[in-house]
This record gives sequence, C-alpha cells and structure tokens, in this order.
Amino acid sequence: MDWEQAAAGFAAMGSEARLQVLRLLIRAGEGGLTVSDLQERSGIAPSTLAHHLKFLSGAGVIVQKKQGRMTINRADYSQLRDLAQFILSECCADEPREAANHG
Repeated sequence: MDWEQAAAGFAAMGSEARLQVLRLLIRAGEGGLTVSDLQERSGIAPSTLAHHLKFLSGAGVIVQKKQGRMTINRADYSQLRDLAQFILSECCADEPREAANHG
C-alpha cells in the first residue's frame, strides 16, 4: 500500500457518518447490507447515504455489488487490514532499545 492509497482510505473514514456506515458493514460480515438496510440502521437520509457509500467505495474500503435491483455493500476486510498494517508497520521503530527491553 502506498501513501496515496492509505491517505484515501483514512480520509474515507474521516467523517462520523462514513465511519458509522463502515462499522455497520463490518458488523454485518461477509453478507453485507443493502442500501435500504443501511439507511434504516443508520438513519442517514438516502441521498446523503449514497454520497457516503460512493466515497467509501472510491477509497476501496467497501465493495458494492449489484444483485438484481439491489446493491449489496460489504466492508473490504483485506483493504482494512492493509490500512491497519500500514499505520502500525513502523510501531515503536524509534523507541530506544533499553525501553523496548524493559517495557
């Protein structure tokens, strides 16, 4: 994952409403949720929800798939793991060795 991809992913989660939608999708698991299910659970107006879903999808943190008339939205767990790994990859790299050994 490069800096640009990471920044886009974290930016997508940078709003309370988008973070709420993403958490709902994570809770739903691999089955995902339809737009109407998300709207019902979040209380976000349909047009606003559509905007948030487009933003999350564009950043790659969710995947949308058409099934007939419905669109199923799923968290992209692989992308979310990559984001977590990106932000944690250099954890404690600058910590003095003594502190690391005695902590």
